[in-house]
Amino acid sequence: MLKNIIFDFGDVFVNLDKTYVPRQLDSYSVDESGRRALDRLNKLYEVGSISTKEFLNSLHEAIPQLNSQQLKEIWNGMLLDFPTNRLDFLVTLSRKRTHKIFLLSNTNDLHIESIKENMGADFETFKNAFDGFYLSHEIGLRKPNTDIYEFVLNKDNIKAEDTLFIDDTVENTDAADKLGIKTWHLQVGKEDVINLENKLGDLF
Repeated sequence: MLKNIIFDFGDVFVNLDKTYVPRQLDSYSVDESGRRALDRLNKLYEVGSISTKEFLNSLHEAIPQLNSQQLKEIWNGMLLDFPTNRLDFLVTLSRKRTHKIFLLSNTNDLHIESIKENMGADFETFKNAFDGFYLSHEIGLRKPNTDIYEFVLNKDNIKAEDTLFIDDTVENTDAADKLGIKTWHLQVGKEDVINLENKLGDLF
């Protein structure tokens, strides 16, 4: 029986342009070695192991011609809109109280602060709709490592077999699958989280 739903954030609720930062790296001629270093850096930043200042300093080493504000704008450039109908869907689901609902997102401090600024009061409406709100940089864990899913199951005393996890990245849903969590690998551009009720008929 489905009792719990865990949602990803990016490309499930807020739209992303995941090619934006790589395109910018191309335009500033960051080589493959530099990209690998930035990928490692991003993973550290996503679990809060380095500060925003340290992260920006390392970005500046890769693209020295840009200042901190310009680097922030590039980094946040991948964040697009948050469609109102998705927020309405979430609030309605929350009010029904048919399931416990959670957010589980790989994100970092710069991104979440940009989203808060862009959403304004709607961000608190969004956050308050959830029974648990877990961001990787706050809990020190990231997907697809299995310990992040175990963290949510244990902290909220929920069972994997009673839980659905929705994410746009197949590595993340595959990892949850291995723990016995039901999953929906959402196909960006083809599916939308607002159609959850119809999807449940296919999954269960």
